[in-house]
Amino acid sequence: MGVFEVSLLLVVVLFGALASGLWVALALTLTALAALLTRPALPDAQILATSFWSASTSWDLTALPMFIWMGEILFRSKLSEDLFAGLAPLMRRLPGRLIHVNIVGCAIFAAISGSSAATTQTIGKISLPELKERGYDERIAMGSLAGSGTLGLLIPPSIILIVYGAAVEESIARLFIAGVVPGIVLALLFMGYVALITTLKPSLIPAAADVIVEESAFRSLGRILPTILLIAGVIGSIYGGIASPTEAAVIGVTLALVIARAQNSLNWQSFREGLMAATRVSAMIAFILAGAAVVTTAMGFTGLPRELATWIGSLDLSPFALLAALTVFFMVLGCFLDGISMVVLTTSVIMPLVTQAGFDLVWFGIYLVIVVEMAQITPPVGFNLFVIQGLTGQNIFKIAAATAPFFGLLALMVVLLAVFPDLALYLPRTMFSGG
Repeated sequence: MGVFEVSLLLVVVLFGALASGLWVALALTLTALAALLTRPALPDAQILATSFWSASTSWDLTALPMFIWMGEILFRSKLSEDLFAGLAPLMRRLPGRLIHVNIVGCAIFAAISGSSAATTQTIGKISLPELKERGYDERIAMGSLAGSGTLGLLIPPSIILIVYGAAVEESIARLFIAGVVPGIVLALLFMGYVALITTLKPSLIPAAADVIVEESAFRSLGRILPTILLIAGVIGSIYGGIASPTEAAVIGVTLALVIARAQNSLNWQSFREGLMAATRVSAMIAFILAGAAVVTTAMGFTGLPRELATWIGSLDLSPFALLAALTVFFMVLGCFLDGISMVVLTTSVIMPLVTQAGFDLVWFGIYLVIVVEMAQITPPVGFNLFVIQGLTGQNIFKIAAATAPFFGLLALMVVLLAVFPDLALYLPRTMFSGG
């Protein structure tokens, strides 16, 4: 069978398995078996078993359950209430007023969560009822929340960057630090858009000033100080070379437990619920990665990635043309798959192309995350859209329409990253190498 026939077969098997409701990891394993059956010489089963086991026991993935647990602990704390109460007095003088709480709150929580859906859920459950009660336009409230929630994938500690780093054997510490500046730039783009659109359309925000309990700037900052200290402890220890991502994750969990206990929101029940939730999510991701490892091994035996890379290389695409093609490819794929599945499914195929085009793997990881962020707000499988639908009860396509301007800003961020690669690469070059 030729490369196109094999590719078509594998796409049919994969999407057929997913459509039937089969778990992603099992669908990947089935696809691997289909790939192997297209070649006369089958590898020893022990080789596939070894790749499955190695992916499940990778040291790089040790940080994953710890960061997930940290987010689960803080999800059950009073952190979101404190964020809103602390940010509202600081944001209400900006054009767009409390809409900026969505953006800044998501950016801050993203730095302690690592999950887009968790960031959207945590900030949204406090901000959306408050904004609705105060008379803010529901479309700008939903759109800003869905767009800003995607920062959970980019601003470290990012779960998807851990998955990508493990898949391509790239430094997770460098990937984390590379996401800082693009994350800040993206948040500023969102804030700039909100300021512009609410200035042009004053009806989007209530005419009367928000009634907020007056607090001094010092007291407002005091409400978000624990979060800032947590972020500094995790990101600062990695950037300074004091701790590896795994060690920083332990620091983060410890600080999260201290914060939750100080807020009187940590008891045995919440501790157990957070631990079990983190275990379930970590096991799910590890299972998907193990299935992807089998696919990668099977692809290596079929030679399909090499043949695809050779074919695309024969098209003589410039790096920017290749990047544009990959962007469209991931956007289409994102209509059907979640971000983690997208990364683990495509890594074995596209990495030879990326390497051949001369892209830095750290830079490409940040680019990939931003494109995956776009998929998070693209129907029909936009997870952030589902989260907001659960919070508001609105039609998912209405939510998607409200989110469209922020989708455009994410596309603009892809262009900025391509034109100015140092947005992602400057900080990794300056970090200490101890971690």
